[in-house]
Amino acid sequence: MPRGDYDTSITVAVPPATLFSYLADVRNLPAYMPRLTSAKPHDGDKVTVTAHIEPPGEPEQDVTSEAWIRVLEEGKSLEWGAPGPHDYRGRLHVAADDYPRSRLSVELHTERVEGAQVDAGLTEALEGISPPSRRPKPGGNRRRATLSGGLSGVPTGGA
Repeated sequence: MPRGDYDTSITVAVPPATLFSYLADVRNLPAYMPRLTSAKPHDGDKVTVTAHIEPPGEPEQDVTSEAWIRVLEEGKSLEWGAPGPHDYRGRLHVAADDYPRSRLSVELHTERVEGAQVDAGLTEALEGISPPSRRPKPGGNRRRATLSGGLSGVPTGGA
């Protein structure tokens, strides 16, 4: 089976340190990851995740599985993956843009090639970081979004 490598990025109107701090807290995953309803970190880099899915031809259901997430503070990156036959793994990176903005990039690898479905999921995840009223319009690989109001309880000033 051919493998799939996907990537996309957005510009976020929040300083890099603030954005990375928010994203590096695994407990925030359900706030911006499509269909994810729970993320519970435990035992180092392990995390138990629950997602609500709608498989074609099957009833909606909640599924729970184990994954791993590594927070790389120095490089302002997160790496993640999940055991299984599809070699699912990815990397999220926060970089400085024109201050106080950040560039948020995500890369995803899976042995299960799903093309448009994976691209849509990546876009949905990145756009999930911004409040619904400020989400960018679909189209193109370069998107703009803001986090003002999307980082509940996290200050948006400073680097």
